[in-house]
Amino acid sequence: MVKEECKALLDALNKVTACYRHMVLTIGGTSDSQNLREELKKTRQKAQELAVANRNKLTTVLKDKTVSKEDKAEFERLWVIFSTCLEILEIDMRRALELGHEFPLNVPKKHLIQTGMSGGTSGVAARAMSVQNMKYEADHNIDVVDLKDLENEINQVGEMMYEMEMKVNVPQWTVEAKQDPGAELKSTISVGASSIGMISVEENKSFCDISKVLAGIIFTAVLIIAIVLAVCVVKLS
Repeated sequence: MVKEECKALLDALNKVTACYRHMVLTIGGTSDSQNLREELKKTRQKAQELAVANRNKLTTVLKDKTVSKEDKAEFERLWVIFSTCLEILEIDMRRALELGHEFPLNVPKKHLIQTGMSGGTSGVAARAMSVQNMKYEADHNIDVVDLKDLENEINQVGEMMYEMEMKVNVPQWTVEAKQDPGAELKSTISVGASSIGMISVEENKSFCDISKVLAGIIFTAVLIIAIVLAVCVVKLS
């Protein structure tokens, strides 16, 4: 039960973190706006809430001495994934801070990057955070105020990562992966193409059988013609 809860929290954190990265890349682009800055704020706050929940769950379990060896190995694997996800979130938060300083919304003369990307990002944020509609009640200077909050939140995430290392020491090189890198992608592709693959294999087999028969007939005909020509040459000579 606890293991499933940890996996569910980690899966939610991965989705929200990926959503946050997607939106960070649009800062300074043609789709940048006050709404985007508010979406970024809500998304990273949601990610931090999930990170705290993940930390509390995994820390409690990994400190429990009654956990079996197999379960502990699984929780350590989840801990490494969680730590990596938190590092990615911190990197993206720092990138958002740099881009926010570089492209402030309250400076109309500052041209944005024409990336070619357009459209809203509220749909992505809403799907990641399991909400239907995101409402924006931010002030006009959301980017100025939010950058100060973002700096504080980056420090908080850094402190969280430091405390995690002090409370639970799980070296990444001691945790073994359950499957090879990219196995999820390979399995998805193989499952999706299995039916097509079976049909194509059967078609190829039948096609190859027909090709072999035709090749045999042609080779036999050429051989007979060669023998006839050879006999004729011998008789004429």
